[in-house]
Amino acid sequence: MRIAVIGGGAAGFFSAIHAKENHPIAEVTILEKSKKLLSKVKISGGGRCNVTNGTDSLSMLAKAYPRGEKQLKKIFPTFSNKDTIAWFEARGVPLVKQPDGCIFPKSQNSQSIIDCFLKETKRLNISVRTETKVKELIPIEGGRIRLQINESEIEDFDKVIVATGGSPKKEGLLWLEQLGHEIIDPVPSLFTFNMPDEDVKSLMGIVVDPVQTKIEGTKLKASGPLLITHWGMSGPAVLILSAFGARLLSKKSYEFKLHVNWFNDLNEIGIRREIDALEENYPKKILQNIRPLQIPDRLWQFLLTKGNISSQKKWEEIGKKDKNKLVDLLFNDVYRVKGKTTFKEEFVTCGGVSLNSIDCLTMQSKIVPNLYFAGEVMDIDGITGGYNFQAAWTTGFFAAKLS
Repeated sequence: MRIAVIGGGAAGFFSAIHAKENHPIAEVTILEKSKKLLSKVKISGGGRCNVTNGTDSLSMLAKAYPRGEKQLKKIFPTFSNKDTIAWFEARGVPLVKQPDGCIFPKSQNSQSIIDCFLKETKRLNISVRTETKVKELIPIEGGRIRLQINESEIEDFDKVIVATGGSPKKEGLLWLEQLGHEIIDPVPSLFTFNMPDEDVKSLMGIVVDPVQTKIEGTKLKASGPLLITHWGMSGPAVLILSAFGARLLSKKSYEFKLHVNWFNDLNEIGIRREIDALEENYPKKILQNIRPLQIPDRLWQFLLTKGNISSQKKWEEIGKKDKNKLVDLLFNDVYRVKGKTTFKEEFVTCGGVSLNSIDCLTMQSKIVPNLYFAGEVMDIDGITGGYNFQAAWTTGFFAAKLS
């Protein structure tokens, strides 16, 4: 049996390794169009590679996918985040779990993951070919698949796994659409919010954890750490919104209003009680020196200025009007977003080959027999925190069964 895996990234390598282990006498070849292998693995997690997430609940694991939740929920029991951890550690890559649930190699270096994959492909005698672009895929007699490679090469395979990753434009998926697969137009996911007209950028570097964020005029909301940057806002409280709102925000041309509750899920009444307590306990202290503990000092000074409230007032002098302003700023602070920035060079797409075109229990195409899919080329993507790699591992595991 000849098996081709198109794509030398995370899903491609994982698929190829498992395909060879499942079919030891098969000839398995990875075809990568560029000179580089596992390039996204290399840069992910700031060069540390967030291989998966450590949540104990498979239901919570599945909920981290704005697209693909239902399908992944069915297959996670067979290959989950726990199986990922066991797989890498069995191959000499110890992993560590951070307090936020993210799991990294103990080395804190993505090269540990890359070396593991390269070692496995060498051990299993898997052929890895770079600068090998598949230009066309043609089903032929007997259920085989013919690949046109580069300009003039033709090769036939018994099974083909497509693991080419996310495509920023639909044009990159036309070769699959021409075969009859439904393609969902790709748009960016996992991006940070640009706020060119907002003074909050002067607070770059401040993290508030947790906050609740909402997008005005929608039901989209998220909770988690928020990072203020020199271009706007980032952190999970923003990235989760960008993932679940990827298509909607694209339609808005990335211009909208972001509402922030600096006390996360505390409601307006609860925040008013916090302010009342400060007024009662520190009547002679000035606002500048006594702040709600959830709020970093520089952000507190910023909010006072934004509300046109004198920081030199004593708490006993605050008055009803200023108190209402403060409560509103802490509960429902509003910022205008104009544009986006890719998160840490990690381009993630919403869209790809529609799951309607794929048998998600086998990852086999419903259109072309013996053609399989793995990873982000499909319309599956997750929030930040190791979830996108976990989808690559799980779908690659199932594709490699070649059933």
